[in-house]
Amino acid sequence: MLNRNVPVQDFNIIDSTLREGEQFRGAHFSVEDKLEIAGLLDQFGVEYMELSTPVASPQSADAIRALADMPRRFKLLTHIRAELDDARLAVDCGVDGADVYIGTSDYMREYSHGKTLEQVITLGQEVVAYLNSQGVETRFSTEDTFRSNFADVMTVYRAMDLAGVNRVGVADTVGLADPMQTFNLISNLRDVVNCDIEFHGHNDSSCAVANAFCALQAGATHIDTTILGIGERNGITPMGALIGRLYTCDRALVAKYELPLLAEIERWLARKLGIEIPFNTPITGAVAFHHKAGVHTKAVLRNPTTYEAIDPADFGQTRIIDIAHRLVGRNAIRERARLLGIELPEPLLRHATAAVKALADERQISLADVDSILNAIPLPASD
Repeated sequence: MLNRNVPVQDFNIIDSTLREGEQFRGAHFSVEDKLEIAGLLDQFGVEYMELSTPVASPQSADAIRALADMPRRFKLLTHIRAELDDARLAVDCGVDGADVYIGTSDYMREYSHGKTLEQVITLGQEVVAYLNSQGVETRFSTEDTFRSNFADVMTVYRAMDLAGVNRVGVADTVGLADPMQTFNLISNLRDVVNCDIEFHGHNDSSCAVANAFCALQAGATHIDTTILGIGERNGITPMGALIGRLYTCDRALVAKYELPLLAEIERWLARKLGIEIPFNTPITGAVAFHHKAGVHTKAVLRNPTTYEAIDPADFGQTRIIDIAHRLVGRNAIRERARLLGIELPEPLLRHATAAVKALADERQISLADVDSILNAIPLPASD
């Protein structure tokens, strides 16, 4: 059975917008861009930031050095192959940690690096020993974990744990895992290793957030995210959506983050990429707190928690009560009239509501149309 009691301080966010996110179509971040987004994420409170390997390009190495020198609270990571030359360059750039990876599935071993399981372990031990000698925090991850042989994966993880890694990484590289698979694999891994466990989940089948949450329930301590979930193909776990999932479980889980900054961070990235924030993005999407149906608006006006699991005010957001449509109810019309300084007796309220519905049946209407109807109603003379 899944355990819903996730300890408040028992997880860390590893933001990978400047590593995984660089693999998103059209993404191109200058060093100045990277410093700006790193500053925002540092204010938000992410515990780690992961940048592209310094081997990728001269600018990639320059960006790591620039972020290493900036005032910050987060730990700076880079993502490197299980190769000593990559590890040496990462250390030279001033990182706090190195995320080492190598494929373990049949696909990766045949078509990518072509190494046997024994060679994978030997390479990993060499790289981990070097990084440990440099005082660098180290993660060792099996790429394509969920398509790897279970026994092979556990053998590699156990060997890396004994080699002294700070954490091992589970990667759903092609986004095929489901929540139960994720929970079961990490639960079993928790029994095998004593180090921390990181989860990296792609969103190809829309399970990234659910898988990340189940990973935490199973004992994972670190979750890879990006802003708006950008990354290779459909990207990985979106930071904002994961925050929303944790918030609905227990608000204390995300109390350590500066939640009102989330919208600014996502808007910054959307502008930089030239994209819109998807309408159904949790918390910051255009309709995240939009209420329309009469039954809903009546209840929300009395007690928002009736139809809201997330308080928009905690994220600096506002709810929207939509009344310019044929589904509107009397309570929403009454509230709008009051905002206009109009107190409608019940018969006139019913008349106004019917007038709005009738007009909305003829055409799409606006709030100005509703206000015109309300302002045109002859009110009874005061005594």
